[in-house]
Amino acid sequence: MNFTTFLVELSRALASNNGDRIAYLLSATGPGAQELLKDLKETTRLSLLKYQNVVESPWDEVGIAHVQVIVRISEGNFGDAYTEQATMAKAFERAFIGLQAWILPALFVVLKDLRDLAEKASGRGHRVYQADDSRFQQGQGSDSPSLEDAARICNKAFTDCVMDRTLGDESRKWGTYHVVGLIFKCYFSVNKIALSRNIIRALSANKDIPPLQEFPRSDQVTFKYYVGVLNFLNERYDESEQDLNFAFDMCHHGATRNQELILNYLIPLRLMRGKLPSPGLLHLFPRLQELYAPFLKALRSGNVTEYDAALDWAEPRLVGMGVYLAVEKAREICMRGLFRKVWKLLNKDSRIQIEQFHRAFRLAGQDMPMEETECLLANMIFKGYIKGYISHERQTVVLAKGDAAFPNLNGIKRA
Repeated sequence: MNFTTFLVELSRALASNNGDRIAYLLSATGPGAQELLKDLKETTRLSLLKYQNVVESPWDEVGIAHVQVIVRISEGNFGDAYTEQATMAKAFERAFIGLQAWILPALFVVLKDLRDLAEKASGRGHRVYQADDSRFQQGQGSDSPSLEDAARICNKAFTDCVMDRTLGDESRKWGTYHVVGLIFKCYFSVNKIALSRNIIRALSANKDIPPLQEFPRSDQVTFKYYVGVLNFLNERYDESEQDLNFAFDMCHHGATRNQELILNYLIPLRLMRGKLPSPGLLHLFPRLQELYAPFLKALRSGNVTEYDAALDWAEPRLVGMGVYLAVEKAREICMRGLFRKVWKLLNKDSRIQIEQFHRAFRLAGQDMPMEETECLLANMIFKGYIKGYISHERQTVVLAKGDAAFPNLNGIKRA
């Protein structure tokens, strides 16, 4: 396909409101780009200026910039490719604001290519989304102007979608959550995660946007994943678990990569409630199985020493994934398991000497003074892991009768 044919095809797609065809033509890496690149005879911007006004503005600018993008990609020059893609995206958005929902497939392709090229221009590739890499170390600071610029361009598209006054199926509002997902990805890549709150507030303030459940499932999963991670980082663990459960349940069964990303956060959240992932689930994700196997073994046996050893061993990966604090907090569940074993060995007696718990700690390799054992027991009671009280004078823990001494963890607030 030469450039003249490309412009004719673009013009026809615009005349017939064929957004899918425009998306095909404007994809920077798809088969349409390869067809065009193969037959291009003129590739410089100057040589292509004669084609201005062959199609209505700004589509002529879009076409010329698109050629520059695919040529720069073929040369491996991702910095210049991003610059040209940004030029194309801005020209596209000038046309987008006057169109309706049929153009959304093309918008999604243009913005996805923009973000992907911004990643490559910054030298990051997609490393920040690796399950066992450091999301926060790989994406630190403001050292990626291309990604920040991409976020600004996506933000403009978000505004153009949200502010559309067209009603029904033709509204550009149907592109809202897809664009939001791209913005979140940019913010997370450059560790400007707090800016995501502005987007969430804008969504909450605009009551005309259709309910999330009416959008494509992929958009729902992406949105709930990022909101879940935001809540996780802000230690709103109950809300985070709800969001991530939704994302995991709705995620396509074949999208194992995305499922693994969700489980990065969901597994620590469930460990904090004493809910252990099944062997069958972990078998599907070998990296997570390797990482969490020592913790699960320690939790099942109530072995605090083993849990501490697992924390030391896994610390670099857990810190890199941003979940170390949550996994460390799950140590309390392991400690509760140890206390529960003592209680069961003593026939579920409602009055147990603190010395008995202290002895269990020492047998488990935890050398500590009696006062620390008493303090840990008091903390367990305060947080609701154990029902009862401590008689300091008699050095006795007085527990609720029967199984009420160790209540179900579902009703306990994580902090």
